[in-house]
Amino acid sequence: MTEPDSELIAAAQAGERRAIDELLARYEQRIYRFGLRMCGDPESAREVLQETMLAAFRNLPGFRGEAALSTWLYQIARSFCIKQRRGTHPTTTLGPDVADASAGPDVQVHARQIGQALVDAIRALPAEQREVLVLRDVEGLSAQEAADVVGIEVGALKSRLHRARMALREKLAHHLATCPRCTGACDALKRTVSMCRSIPGDAVPAAVRAAVRAAIRDAIAR
Repeated sequence: MTEPDSELIAAAQAGERRAIDELLARYEQRIYRFGLRMCGDPESAREVLQETMLAAFRNLPGFRGEAALSTWLYQIARSFCIKQRRGTHPTTTLGPDVADASAGPDVQVHARQIGQALVDAIRALPAEQREVLVLRDVEGLSAQEAADVVGIEVGALKSRLHRARMALREKLAHHLATCPRCTGACDALKRTVSMCRSIPGDAVPAAVRAAVRAAIRDAIAR
């Protein structure tokens, strides 16, 4: 049986290493993926993950559970993403490996092309549209949860999300018009919500996982 967040938080607040490791394992991929989609390059995503988790564990004793732990972590990650956008201008375009390894090479190449087109289209959105689309259509948060993360009313979030989805469809239209092989996938690509949620989760690199854990252990030891 999966241990509830509330029990893990209580144990982590008491300094239990096992609970800390479990919380990291439960949420690090989501935060890394969020940082990757919002900042656009692996190094920034690593920094967002590490700073988010360090801030969370430093402030865990004061966490009272008024919001879900995931909402709180996304709020922290969002603040670091904003700092990253203000301080850096990443140029790396990073697409997901969306291909099925069991498929033929031709199919894999096409799958990567579709995945890259979608990631590029998300990356090109204005930051305020990108964050609501990532939270709702990539991460799968509810409208209320996403609104809590961004700090706006649900109605405003829905309006912003509608504009983001429309802009994403327009950006994908160029790919549909220029890629003959995507003609058959046209309907799927136009269903941007389902396509966004089909982007595979980007695994946290082993070196990043190790660095984050080392930083947290060091912070706790102090």
